Amino acid sequence: MNSRILVVDDDRDICEILEFNLSHEGYDIACAYSAEEALEKLADYSLILLDVMMEGMSGYKLAETLRRTGNQTPIIFLTAKDTENDMLTGFSVGADDYISKPFSVKEVCARIKAVLKRYQLSSLAFAQNNELRFAGLHIALEAKEVKIDGQAITLTKTETELLIFLALNPGKIYSREALINKLWEDTPFVTERTVDVHINHLRKKLAAYSSFISSKQGYGYLFNPTSL
Repeated sequence: MNSRILVVDDDRDICEILEFNLSHEGYDIACAYSAEEALEKLADYSLILLDVMMEGMSGYKLAETLRRTGNQTPIIFLTAKDTENDMLTGFSVGADDYISKPFSVKEVCARIKAVLKRYQLSSLAFAQNNELRFAGLHIALEAKEVKIDGQAITLTKTETELLIFLALNPGKIYSREALINKLWEDTPFVTERTVDVHINHLRKKLAAYSSFISSKQGYGYLFNPTSL
């Protein structure tokens, strides 16, 4: 079955261009011309291409609403807002990628394929006996056990939760603030430095697979199982 993509943009010309080209790439395309219309059209989509600056509800607000209600459909922002702060805001509300306007259709297609591949990898790994497998790194989700090349390693509770959270979302960048909100929600006075310390300890324990946890300067951390 073809992947279904929802394009959300109040510029009908952009919607038409994307619908035409992405349909030729084999995707099933639906368009919404506002965030409010997108909420009404939400169904079983494989990915959402989302503009930021729209009348009424913004793209940021729509993404935040979807994530808050448990909707984990991959989101790629398409927007003229391209400063570092704009990108950080996009990632903080749950974006999987961020493409600046004007864009090339080839770049959009490449980014879509990359994001869908990451999500398919995550879903496949989860489906295999509730265990994530990346090369010689195996993570038993229910047992909360981690093995490297068949040997169990000892992680703290926080290190285990951090690894599982990142590994369940391969390729997705999380800011330090987002990680604090996810993993230290009930712990006061946690700083961004705390995140860095736990990441460094976790990398050391992952040994030959330490590169699986990558950093993107200015943005945050991600799990990158293709780094070897």
